[in-house]
Amino acid sequence: MIMTLDDLNPLMPLLIVTATAIIAMLMIGIRRSYLLTGAIAITGLLIAAIVAATMMSYTNQQLTPLLIIDQYSLFFTLLICAAAMFIAILSFPYFFNLDDHKEEYYLLLVVATIGAIVMVSSNHFVSALLGLETLSMSLYGMVAYPLHSKNAAKYPLEAAVKYLVLSGVASAFIVFGMALVYAQTGSLSFSSLLDVSGSANGLSDSYSIIALLLITAGMAFKLSLAPFHLWTPDVYEGSPLPATGYLATIGKAAMFVLMLRFIITSEALSFPSIVMVFSLLAAASILAGNLLALSQDNLKRILAYSSIAHMGYLLLAVIASYSTEGSISIEAVTFYLLAYVIMSLGAFAVASVISSSEKEFDAVSDYRGLFWRNPWLAASFMTMLLSLAGIPLTIGFIGKFYLFLAGVEAGLWALLAVLVIGSGIGLYYYLRIVYQMLMPEDESLRYRIAGIESLSSYGVIAVLVFLLLLLGIYPAPVMSIVASVSAYL
Repeated sequence: MIMTLDDLNPLMPLLIVTATAIIAMLMIGIRRSYLLTGAIAITGLLIAAIVAATMMSYTNQQLTPLLIIDQYSLFFTLLICAAAMFIAILSFPYFFNLDDHKEEYYLLLVVATIGAIVMVSSNHFVSALLGLETLSMSLYGMVAYPLHSKNAAKYPLEAAVKYLVLSGVASAFIVFGMALVYAQTGSLSFSSLLDVSGSANGLSDSYSIIALLLITAGMAFKLSLAPFHLWTPDVYEGSPLPATGYLATIGKAAMFVLMLRFIITSEALSFPSIVMVFSLLAAASILAGNLLALSQDNLKRILAYSSIAHMGYLLLAVIASYSTEGSISIEAVTFYLLAYVIMSLGAFAVASVISSSEKEFDAVSDYRGLFWRNPWLAASFMTMLLSLAGIPLTIGFIGKFYLFLAGVEAGLWALLAVLVIGSGIGLYYYLRIVYQMLMPEDESLRYRIAGIESLSSYGVIAVLVFLLLLLGIYPAPVMSIVASVSAYL
């Protein structure tokens, strides 16, 4: 297949982010400047997000067998680039006083974003694996980045090694599943496994099911679905806050879009046994995530278990997508992923603003009296937590309503009951953090004093709060966009 210059136009967001990584690398080699390297990364990600937004209305093209650039992939490319830009902005004050070279962190962040963009644009196992490993390899470095800081109180190397080992195991499961898919279809594209089962060239249904189970297990590791979630709280706790935020938002969103495209293209849920497995994963993740969060006193561990529960909520809508025709399930998944990225990123943003690479405030008790010290930050944090709990007038409520509607439409009453129970449990541990912020001020706590380097971080929090409330009160325009792009999946 011969590619022309016109074929490269749909790849512009990916090419811009790649060029940003190259320019940042050259800048580090020529002259180290934390401010300039950060500015290059933020500017490149902003331009890529704008280009993806402008291309969304007219681009729908398969580029080689590896990548498909359609409205759905461009929607998440826009979301990924915008979220990565926000994380880059939040990282600047966090690493400002790190007693080591700081510039390479931005290089790792941009390279990880390249991997995430490839993942959401993949409909072939080769490109999916390339994107997944590009994202994962960069995240290993981001997780371990403050290793040489003399004041680092956590265990970034331990977190990075745990993530490395278990991520390798997850990739091995996916590769074994890929091998069986290739044996079944003669192709590494996300092609349907239904048309070849039992045919002259195909193997039996059992091979298809085993392949799907292996791939599902590998993706469940990456998404922290129970019972493959054991690495998540430890890695979240040991990572620096910006890296944790990246892993919890962009890492999860890119992986979920990849899994969703694979499930729909391969028609995996046409096998009843796979539907049963997904149902068990969803129920286990919702219950385990919410119940285990109750006993945690570390904010990052609470948000880790919370993310496990939210991935379970999303699986409910994925299961519903094959239960009814003309379902809104894909729209529900798309909208809730957008809501999840905004809510989680906002929660990590507040924590990173008062923390630094020298000292993180990640215990729930560290937020005692925050409302009386900094009402704006406390109010922003409360808004994010209440949205995660699904309180009305927030984007989290609209997202959960969408999921609930998809479940009702498909008649998934048992999973809906689990969702309601899980959401009720989740409300308790979110309100526990809110309660601590409203307690009398603890004079012994000394948060990082925000300087001029933190002004942009406050701007990021303001934008996220605005989006959270706007889409909770008036979601119609975004729901229309989500409905439009979801039709291309």
